[in-house]
Amino acid sequence: MMPRRYFITGTDTAVGKTLVAAALLQNARAFGLRVVGLKPVSAGCRLVHGRLVNDDALLLQQNASVPLDYGQVNPVALEPAMAPHIAAARAGIPLRAAALAAAVRQVADQGHEAVLVEGAGGWLVPLNDTETMADVAIALGYPVILVVAMRLGCLNHALLTAQAIAAAGLPLAGWVANSTGPAMESIDENLQALERRLPALRLGTVPYLGPSPTPEQVNTWLDGMSLFGAS
Repeated sequence: MMPRRYFITGTDTAVGKTLVAAALLQNARAFGLRVVGLKPVSAGCRLVHGRLVNDDALLLQQNASVPLDYGQVNPVALEPAMAPHIAAARAGIPLRAAALAAAVRQVADQGHEAVLVEGAGGWLVPLNDTETMADVAIALGYPVILVVAMRLGCLNHALLTAQAIAAAGLPLAGWVANSTGPAMESIDENLQALERRLPALRLGTVPYLGPSPTPEQVNTWLDGMSLFGAS
């Protein structure tokens, strides 16, 4: 069986990347795979027992089928809830795409059958003066899963992101339509427009599940057969 490796990005921040990633971890587990979820860099962390931890990274850690140390899941944890390059500069921590990708590969090379890597924010969130999260994805070379927040402006955001992914030379493995609020007007027409234009399968359409959805709830709306089914 070929190992499954995917990089998960979104059309913006707060679009549900982590919930979708955690749900896909459950999906992979249902196929009997040894799967882990990684978040190379996070901002907006809190101090727990003397260690900075991020709630999104904890959710990935909790939904994996293989136990990992928190530092393996989230090697760079930044306290301020702001763009990673700003938070890192304030903390005096250099962010480099090569180092973040190396931290991912160190875990991915341990024989896991599936690895999901969640980016920070959207595709082109800066890491430093010259690099962005896209450079981490490019260094890894993993197919990309795009989480689209179904709200006004989603067509432009989704198509621009897909165009940037293609320009980076990476395949779009699939996309998830995620409703982050009460149903947008003309949602069916918007979904059809995305279906016609995005060069990948829609892996699911997640309705608005309230203010505190769970990965279990999200997973009921996803179909990971093309990602995790037998090859």
